[in-house]
Amino acid sequence: MKKNTEGVQKIWDKYKYAILVALIGAGLLLWPSGEGILPGKTASSGSETAAVRELQSEMETILGSMSGVGQVRVLLTAESDGERQLAQNTELRYSGETAAPSDYSRRSEAVLTDAGSGGDEAIIVRTLYPTYRGALVVCQGGDRAEVQLAVTQAVSSLTGLTADRITVAKWQ
Repeated sequence: MKKNTEGVQKIWDKYKYAILVALIGAGLLLWPSGEGILPGKTASSGSETAAVRELQSEMETILGSMSGVGQVRVLLTAESDGERQLAQNTELRYSGETAAPSDYSRRSEAVLTDAGSGGDEAIIVRTLYPTYRGALVVCQGGDRAEVQLAVTQAVSSLTGLTADRITVAKWQ
């Protein structure tokens, strides 16, 4: 028995730093990333993006008016929140040779336009809309096949999700 503990002690002495690094790495992999159960929500703020909330609300209104759906609740999970890219006015200054400047500085600012109501408004060059991971729709008619199909098609056309990422369930 003493021979086994000596062997373990030798291995520990030889590889203790590698083992500690591996344990710390495993601990970091298991550490919460700040994302909650639902993507698009953070553990600290618990808020969704306005675009996702607005689309959910509009979908609830529209789906609720469809034949056979009844009361409805919609939950969308977002893969990415989307973003807006603003027009930028960039100024680059450098000194020395063009190929290898000795010193340079770069300054960027958003391009603004007069909004007409006393304020300025940024010019949006490109808008990337949210990418959705999945959708859950709970409705009173969720147990009927024709309602499930109609709701799935509507959610798919509004979000770009495929049918396998949309679940329609019956309201309790």
